[in-house]
Amino acid sequence: MRIAGFIAFLAMAVPAHAADTTVPEPSALALFGIGVLGVIIGRHGSRRKRD
Repeated sequence: MRIAGFIAFLAMAVPAHAADTTVPEPSALALFGIGVLGVIIGRHGSRRKRD
């Protein structure tokens, strides 16, 4: 009975896997933002040439 209680205590003491979430690096976010901005500007420029 003592072993089962000890195992239950260990199971509760182990941190959850949700704490292992990764955060993107600021440089990756900046590159993504620049890419999105480039697509928006490119689409805007191509629409202006047609009109």
